[in-house]
Order: sequence, then structure tokens, then C-alpha cells
Amino acid sequence: KNLQNFLDLCFTTSIIPQMLVNLWGPDKTISYVGCVILLGSTECLLLTVMSYDRFTAICKALHYVVIMNPHLCLKMIIMGWGICLTSSVVLCTFTLDLPRCRNNLLDHFLCELPAMVKIACTDTTTVEMSVFAIGIVIVLISLLLSLTSYGYIAQAVLRMKSKAGQRKAINICGSHLTVVSIFYGTVIYMYLQPGNRASKDQGKFLTLFYTIIIPSLN
Repeated sequence: KNLQNFLDLCFTTSIIPQMLVNLWGPDKTISYVGCVILLGSTECLLLTVMSYDRFTAICKALHYVVIMNPHLCLKMIIMGWGICLTSSVVLCTFTLDLPRCRNNLLDHFLCELPAMVKIACTDTTTVEMSVFAIGIVIVLISLLLSLTSYGYIAQAVLRMKSKAGQRKAINICGSHLTVVSIFYGTVIYMYLQPGNRASKDQGKFLTLFYTIIIPSLN
């Protein structure tokens, strides 16, 4: 959970200040390095790790300390960060290498990957399909694992005879389930559309959800 909070802190502090400068200040530029930093994210797999943590806390409460030992937690976090950082590096490289023919005007709040692809002056089919393929692998698999965890949690809660126990379980999972629903809903709509068919205005609105609102909820 502390690593999730650290990620959200990094996420918001790298995005919100630059966005406020661009919205309110006379200077609406961003450096190349700053744009690269804004293209990375490791949120989805960490949400999956948190789902497994809640599954263990509710479905295997008596064995929680043994199962969720520091060694296992460290391995899951390293694996999650490693996979997402690797995919981010690959996608950033593809995107930033696209020729833009001196078109450096980005119609967005920040350096969002679909917006960067749209200003390229060449065929972007390969990049768009790469984004779609990596999104399928990472986002949908992590979502499936999260839903599986919550499926077992729902069964365990329904079997509880104590109303107090049910309320406690709901309190443990409620906020995280809300974040999971909003995050995956917006990300799937944004990235898992071949050819990035989402309109510019929809893209801007949805970007605010998973870059500002979701970390704030966390």
C-alpha cells in the first residue's frame, strides 16, 4: 500500500503542476524530458497486487501473515513495476521516434500517448497496434486477475453469517473496488480501441480521471 501511495504521489506531482502551468500561465510548452516522464505508468499491476492482498485478508484471514510475507510482497511489487516500466519504455520509444515534421502543437492537457501519436506525420498503424497489443496483455490480464480475486471475496462475504463481518469486508474492499472500476473503465476505453477512435475531447476528459481523480481517491 505504501508503494501504491508513492506511485500516486509521483503520478500527480509529475502531471498536475505542468498541467496547471499550461492551463493558466502564458508559457504552454513542455520539455522533451518532461514529456517522456509523463508517458510512464505502473498503476494497473499494482492494483492487481492490492486485489490479491484483499483476497488474502478476507478469504484466508488466519493465514494472511504467512502468505503475505515481506518476501512475497517484494517479489510481486518488483514484478509489477518491472513489467509496466518495460512496456512504458517500449511504447515511449515507439511514440517519440515518430516523425512530426515540426508539428509540435499538442492538443491535450499533457503528453498522453494517443495524443502524441495523432500529431505524427507518417503512418502510425504499427504503433497503434503495438499499443493495442500491449494493452491487451497487461490491462486485460491484470483486470481478469483483479476480478477473480473479487469473485472469491464476494463468495466469502455472502457466506458470512455475521453482519459486522460483512460490513468490515465491504469497508476493506469498497474504496479499492471503486478505484479499480474507474481506472480500468477509462484505460480500456482510451487504449484498447484499434486506431484510437476516441474523440479528442473524450480523451482529455478521461485522462483527468486516471491521472488525477484516481490517485486522489487512493
